[in-house]
Amino acid sequence: MTDTDAARTGQDDRARLAPLDQRTTPDGVHRVMREAILNGTFAPGAQLREAHLAADLGISRAPLREAFSRLEEEGLVERVAFRGAFVAQVSLQTIEEIAVLRYLVEPYAAEQTAARLGDEMPGMVQDRVQALRKAANRGDMATSIDAHLEFHRFFYEHSGNALLAEQWDDWETRLRLFLSVDHRSYDNLDELAAAHEHLAGLIEQGHMERFRTELAHHVHKAPGAALED
Repeated sequence: MTDTDAARTGQDDRARLAPLDQRTTPDGVHRVMREAILNGTFAPGAQLREAHLAADLGISRAPLREAFSRLEEEGLVERVAFRGAFVAQVSLQTIEEIAVLRYLVEPYAAEQTAARLGDEMPGMVQDRVQALRKAANRGDMATSIDAHLEFHRFFYEHSGNALLAEQWDDWETRLRLFLSVDHRSYDNLDELAAAHEHLAGLIEQGHMERFRTELAHHVHKAPGAALED
């Protein structure tokens, strides 16, 4: 038995979800399942049993299967032939390796973004910080993770380098799964929002060299604190 199999068999796969209105669209089912994965209702490696989930949600299996397909495309679910669907897992080693690469390239991506956007950049970064702050104030784990990743995605997407943007897409699903577990170790999400507010403040004040230096340090924290980025 592999480590992955051991983790799967050891998970509580009977976490329950509240019933949905039978008129709920496939998009609604997808949102419910996605949030349940990201807020830790279903832990990494947990099996997602169609029959149980359909009964809990009070829906047919068809929209659930569609949700699984979309979650698989997002990297949040893995399907194993003859065994079913499982919440995807990501190893700590993978997260460490991503952190090393981000340490090298994310400050560069931010530098290129600043050169391209100029005076527009501070306001655009503040918009992303505000989204993170609002999610933190609500204690909304899934939205906080989305906003957290959106803050960092911004620099890759606006760097003008298509390969950097593609690389971030590859990293993001792994980071999302890691953060869905790691965020729960924080006392509260305000600390995370405050750290990003600090980074945004450096941009607004025009301290780009200090921003790049602190950003590099920020993404290269040792796992355990891992990626409080």
